[in-house]
Amino acid sequence: MKNVAIIFVSLFALSGCVSKKILRQSQAETATLRNDSSMLASKVSSLQGNISSLNASISEKEQAIDKLNSQYNQLGKQSASQQTQLTQTKLTLEQQQQRLQQLQALLQEQRNRSEQLKNKMMEALKGYNEKDLSVVQKNGKVYVSLSENLLFPSASAVVNSKGVEALSKLAAVLNLNSEVAVEIEGHTDSIPIKGRYTDNWDLSTARANSIVRILVNNYAVDPARVMASGHSFYDPLDSNSTPEGRAKNRRTEIVLSPKLEEMYKLLE
Repeated sequence: MKNVAIIFVSLFALSGCVSKKILRQSQAETATLRNDSSMLASKVSSLQGNISSLNASISEKEQAIDKLNSQYNQLGKQSASQQTQLTQTKLTLEQQQQRLQQLQALLQEQRNRSEQLKNKMMEALKGYNEKDLSVVQKNGKVYVSLSENLLFPSASAVVNSKGVEALSKLAAVLNLNSEVAVEIEGHTDSIPIKGRYTDNWDLSTARANSIVRILVNNYAVDPARVMASGHSFYDPLDSNSTPEGRAKNRRTEIVLSPKLEEMYKLLE
């Protein structure tokens, strides 16, 4: 019996020791878990702070991206507008260049026609003294200059026979070139006149009108093509201070101009 008691006491003591050991281990593990939990909570808090910072940074980046996209779209619109302006400018320049080329072609055609007309007139009027009759081309026109000696008696507006013959040859060329406009210009020297005509204005105009009537009435030149004007002594070829100069100035010029309706249309 005594032995049993000793065994029971020993078992109780041993049980107490085991319980204390287990308790201490449990307490240590609990402390460790608490420490780990605290460290984990700290890490979680730190990570949450990092997440908040990253979210703020992402928000800033998104705003910057939105701003850049807006600027890019604006630049795209400006670029499209500039491209449209460049296209319109290029088209305008091309149209102007085309128009210029057309005008240059018409001017060249006018020069060619004038050259052909001059040659025809020179051929028709060959044989006359160059002091009495000349044919020149300038400014795209043909000038047929006939002296007073060939056409008129002094201070008269009546065309003599030599003048009528020269005008018949000139009219023949005009009637074969119906597209040519004709202007008759009367010119005198500066010496005042006496007699039928009031002054040199009156005489120069009367002489131009006499030429027109012969071309129209005698040789059927279309009157719609013809115009007469008197210049008195205000458009001289030479000085009026010498007899030779005054002789050159007493003349009638027949100015022939190829019609330029096509050019005028381009200029409108």
